[in-house]
Amino acid sequence: MTQVVFQGGAIFTGSGEPLQGHAVVVTDGRITALVSETEIDAHIGPDAERVDLDGALLAPGFQDAHIHAVGGGIELLQCNLSDSESAEDAVAMVRAYAEANPDEEWILGGGWSMDHYPGGAPVRTLLDEAVPGRLVLLVSRDHHSAWASTAAIELAGITASTADPEDGRVEREADGYPAGTFHEGAADLFEEVRPKTDSELIYRGLLRAQEELVPLGITGWQDAMVGQGAAAIADPLPAYERALAEGALQVHVTGAQWWTRTGGIEQVEHMTAERARVAALEPAGRLSVGTTKIMVDGVAENQTAAMLTPYRDGHGHDTHNHGLSFIDPERLREYVTALDAAGMQVHMHALGDRAVREALDALAVAREHNGATDGRHHLAHLQIVAEEDIPRFTDLDAVANLQALWATHEDQLDELTLPFLQDGQEARQYPFGDFVRAGARLAAGSDWPVSSAAPLDAIHIAVNRTYPGSTQEPLGGAHQRLDLATAMAAYTSGSAWVNHRDHDTGSIREGYLADLVVISPDPFQLPASDLYQSEISSTWIGGARVYERTAAVPAPAVSVSVDNRES
Repeated sequence: MTQVVFQGGAIFTGSGEPLQGHAVVVTDGRITALVSETEIDAHIGPDAERVDLDGALLAPGFQDAHIHAVGGGIELLQCNLSDSESAEDAVAMVRAYAEANPDEEWILGGGWSMDHYPGGAPVRTLLDEAVPGRLVLLVSRDHHSAWASTAAIELAGITASTADPEDGRVEREADGYPAGTFHEGAADLFEEVRPKTDSELIYRGLLRAQEELVPLGITGWQDAMVGQGAAAIADPLPAYERALAEGALQVHVTGAQWWTRTGGIEQVEHMTAERARVAALEPAGRLSVGTTKIMVDGVAENQTAAMLTPYRDGHGHDTHNHGLSFIDPERLREYVTALDAAGMQVHMHALGDRAVREALDALAVAREHNGATDGRHHLAHLQIVAEEDIPRFTDLDAVANLQALWATHEDQLDELTLPFLQDGQEARQYPFGDFVRAGARLAAGSDWPVSSAAPLDAIHIAVNRTYPGSTQEPLGGAHQRLDLATAMAAYTSGSAWVNHRDHDTGSIREGYLADLVVISPDPFQLPASDLYQSEISSTWIGGARVYERTAAVPAPAVSVSVDNRES
């Protein structure tokens, strides 16, 4: 029998205010007691390991309800621009990568930030000057755009006469020739010539991602892009299965099978078959694929988020562009109803207010046909939500899946999005407080590698609606802030509920797995403006310490350079 007892600090159980003067006893990987510190000895043996929290907070391990873990890991192994702070910085990184990898036919990777380039669109000539003649294709941090060199454009056969696809747009020079940036489905014009991601790189990417995420206190996640239709990389599901079989998968993972928007209702049968196949894998319970991921719209910064009102041009005049609905609303209702009837969870990317309405309409039709189910369907991103649609989340048992790091003024939002929206829509940005007041259930995720995966970074912004050191007003108003306990719950018990893992994770309760995180200093003892100073001291999975901070270092400022709103 292996026992660990945590004492000497507050206990956040997954909801409400932390408990004081209590201890948590773990026996053979599960929580066996949550008791007063005066009662510890009655629950442990003489060989129990005692962990003195020394005033730190013990909490359930964080669960990321929307992440692209394998893709993020692969990007760390390729030409990674996520730390670039300017266009010049990104170009220098590309040049350095090319010099270090002269034999690579293609320079692949990503992480460039739209707000570093005029109009959010880097040009091919920047790459041509840095790495003449090289084949380069780099995705933006949000994975909604790609930046290509002239050599890559020529190899793909893209010219001034190449039409924009229905679901994308090519940035063009005055004569119509591609300027170098390809938005949304236009990036697929390179599909036939860019190299496929080999299985070994995908597996290494998974392990690298796990290495990155566990020290952030993350003990489980929902991968928002797995399956045969996954577009950004080859299907990461075999890598998860290999890691599971080899005992290398530490965390528990829910995979969201990617809905191919050019496909149809036939995908439901395949997805339910995959759900059953993966459920039979051993060890049981660590990997599941009972979720379907549907892209309803795009993103606001390239004006593909589906809006009820038109975008404005640079002079403040209305355009004819309302963004894109990637799936016809009638078809969306059909698909969601069928998936719900089949017992699949539906995870929808819905960023603009029209997309949110279309997603909720689909859930309403599913409810009408199927009655109430345990689907735990969720809508992610929710940048702009019409006020009248907020109560529908509660009525339809739809979960608001928050990417809280984005809920602040920052360059990309202030320069590439807000100037092109209608009056009053700044006040509708990420209406977290409205969701709480309406009684909606919350979950939280990062969308990494779109933005930082660190839950504590996102929690700081959820509570403040500003990043550390910002002098701007809270985005959307102070009434959209979350209190700390609510933000913590979204990232623990809320995400566990979405992942159908609330029976044994996401809370500190007797019988639950000891997936835990120690946070120091205790964020509940800090002023809201100082929450960013809290750090992860240790991460525990199944009662085993899998990460421990070895030395105290100053807490970094929260990065909000987010080419956000995902894939």
